[in-house]
Amino acid sequence: MLTPDMRAFLLSRRIAHLATANAQAVPHVVPVCFALAAATAYITIDAKPKSGRKLRRLANLAANPACCLIADRYDEDWTRLGWVMLHGLADILAAGAEHDIAQDLLRARYPQYRAMSLASLPVIALRIERATQWGDLTPAP
Repeated sequence: MLTPDMRAFLLSRRIAHLATANAQAVPHVVPVCFALAAATAYITIDAKPKSGRKLRRLANLAANPACCLIADRYDEDWTRLGWVMLHGLADILAAGAEHDIAQDLLRARYPQYRAMSLASLPVIALRIERATQWGDLTPAP
């Protein structure tokens, strides 16, 4: 599903944007940290201060699991612009082996997570059904 170029581009990006929508199709987009494993992108809810545990992205996914994740590159040289978008359905993992593996992947990718207590926090598992790309996906010079 993900080509080697898509995977390499995604792994070179430090953030992506997660788009969700509620049951009435009202969109919501937030920047997120992410990790990849096979055909799943993982996003943890982290320990940074937020407005309680009632995060809109989690409420939206509970009502409507369809979502998408986009990672992009901007450059003043517009021939270098590019993005990869992942479409799919999300599961919210509260605990279990996959939850723990996902958080290990995220800690390996982002050192900031190593100091956070994540074990009791949910993980979004975006099951990639389709991937699209646009522009230049080559590594930065």
